[in-house]
Amino acid sequence: MRLGIDLGGSKIEIIALDEQGQEQFRQRTATPKGDYAATLDAISGLVDDCEQALGVKGSLGIGIPGAQSMRSGLIKNANSTWLIGQDLQGDLQNRLARSVRLANDANCFALSEAMDGSAQGAKVVFGVIIGTGCGGGLVVNGLVVQGRNAIAGEWGHNPLPWYTDEDKRLSCYCGQIGCLETFVSGSGLERHYQQRHGENLSAQQLAILAEQGEPRAENLMNDYVVWLAKGLASVINLLDPEVIVLGGGLSNVAHLYQAVPAIWDQWIFSNEPTLTRLVPPMHGDSSGVRGAAWLNDLT
Repeated sequence: MRLGIDLGGSKIEIIALDEQGQEQFRQRTATPKGDYAATLDAISGLVDDCEQALGVKGSLGIGIPGAQSMRSGLIKNANSTWLIGQDLQGDLQNRLARSVRLANDANCFALSEAMDGSAQGAKVVFGVIIGTGCGGGLVVNGLVVQGRNAIAGEWGHNPLPWYTDEDKRLSCYCGQIGCLETFVSGSGLERHYQQRHGENLSAQQLAILAEQGEPRAENLMNDYVVWLAKGLASVINLLDPEVIVLGGGLSNVAHLYQAVPAIWDQWIFSNEPTLTRLVPPMHGDSSGVRGAAWLNDLT
């Protein structure tokens, strides 16, 4: 049995997949924000509940909102800041008496969609998270590419390419200015609207208003399409993936799957129409936790 856990900022979810990849168990609990010891307790509790319900012990992979340092093994770059500097893998292995595999949550998302989702059968898959933040994961021949510094796929912390004077560059939590995350994440979209119009609306509200033809929201979403197209064009120029899968809240904006590929060729280094496909996730919000369950067998 493969167990996967998605360690999110607001919830922790566990899934159990059998040998055929079919779901046998799922449960979630609230993330104890700011409390590392309680986070360990919550993860251990979910594993215990799952294995008691199924009567079997499983392998365990965990998707985390950050990365594991290649030098120390400690967690870094996590927006769940109470994980930073902690030996999450070691502490859980001691508690649960088994090997535990960790991977960035965007890598887990990409792995899930590459294995049995929207990108199944593709050799090179780039998974994009456009939610509260902006992440990315790369899967080649069914294996997650982590990179020497455990930051492969972090396209959100490159600058917006081909920006113009009309593209207002905002500060990013990473310490830089003008990162892609500040343009194409949900929180970035909200900040741009607030700066332009002095109102606080959620990314979901903005997408709905734009669909209804509200001029200010529609104008911003038109800019968003250009920003996303530029960002993904730079990914295609570098990796040339067969499939790019969108995940996160903004992946639910159906318009993106036609509008972005319709314009991205102007920034892609090819004199022919781009063959890369831009697709929604087959497993939706479950992709991250499903990918975590595959980690022990496939990476």
